[in-house]
Amino acid sequence: MSPLLYSSAELVDWYDLVDPPGDHADEAATFLAAFTRALGAAPATLLELGSGAGHAAVHLKRDVKCTLSDLSEPMLARSRALNPECEHILADMRELRLGREHDAVLVHDAIMYMLTEADLTAAVATAFLHTRPGGAAIFAPDCFLETLVESTETEGVHHATRALHYLCWDWDPDPTDTTFVSEYVFLLREGGQVRAIHDHHLQGVFPRATWRRILTDAGFAVEPLARPIGDDELDEVFLCRR
Repeated sequence: MSPLLYSSAELVDWYDLVDPPGDHADEAATFLAAFTRALGAAPATLLELGSGAGHAAVHLKRDVKCTLSDLSEPMLARSRALNPECEHILADMRELRLGREHDAVLVHDAIMYMLTEADLTAAVATAFLHTRPGGAAIFAPDCFLETLVESTETEGVHHATRALHYLCWDWDPDPTDTTFVSEYVFLLREGGQVRAIHDHHLQGVFPRATWRRILTDAGFAVEPLARPIGDDELDEVFLCRR
């Protein structure tokens, strides 16, 4: 079952408060600079697999023609409203076949919903097939098996007519498999009323070595890329050259 945050009108309508588009500016600039460095020139075309509400594309579309694909129609609807100049395609990143290549392919945190090595291999194959020879792809998982720790995060956003607070609790019920869970609790205030929603996210997690093996086996040359994650902190994702 798809998480409510991406599929239920009850939560999708609040997505801009959960993940504000402005929070992606530094990250998008890092990705664009990495693509430009890998290609030797700025990319002209970019395909994003698992584009969600299009919050990365808000920043990338200024410099590159973006094609955005996602499995969730409600999220694509939000992206169409935000990025009407971009092409939008409803598709599973494991199965999409457009029959055309791009200078750059971006796979953001939607890759976390690949639960098995077979899922991850299929998504990487899609990215490779849509990256032109000499092009580049970036894969940006939230964590690896080596960096996954049980943790909680809380956030709150207040607007004039409504407010949202949420808690996210990451934990691993079975360290012997390739999944972990993120439990979200959302408190939504609107019109003087507050309601609570629990949302369960089952996600995939793999060692860095597994990632590198799958990317290399697909045909990519792989290198680390430092990504800004806020508060002057960085994490590591993958820049892949075809």
